[in-house]
Amino acid sequence: MEVIFKIIAIGLVTCLATMIIRPVRSDFAVIIAIVGGLIILFMVVNYLSSVFDTLQNIIGLTGLNSGLYTLLLKIIGVGYLVEFTAGICSDTGNSSLGDKVLLGGKIIILVMALPIITNILQIIMELMPSWSI
Repeated sequence: MEVIFKIIAIGLVTCLATMIIRPVRSDFAVIIAIVGGLIILFMVVNYLSSVFDTLQNIIGLTGLNSGLYTLLLKIIGVGYLVEFTAGICSDTGNSSLGDKVLLGGKIIILVMALPIITNILQIIMELMPSWSI
């Protein structure tokens, strides 16, 4: 729980620093914002190991294809990276570019999710004895 307070503190200090530096040196303000974001990301990376351990347990319990879980992790990673990149674009005054990054990310996530959707539909079809309309 104390980590969240550190993350909030780093976020607030980074925001204040960028607000103070931006009128003087806008290029340094962007660098400060990126570095602050990276520090927060590195603080959170340690918690990912528990997520991976839990997913390994789920894979063992369900017996489903582990490739689906790998794909799910990739989709989550794409989502976070796209959101982070779009935020950097917005911070640098390129919100239009950030919107396009978000749109591209959503399309990539949709394409990546198609095998999962197909697999779910196959499972449903196997559970249904017959389709009669």
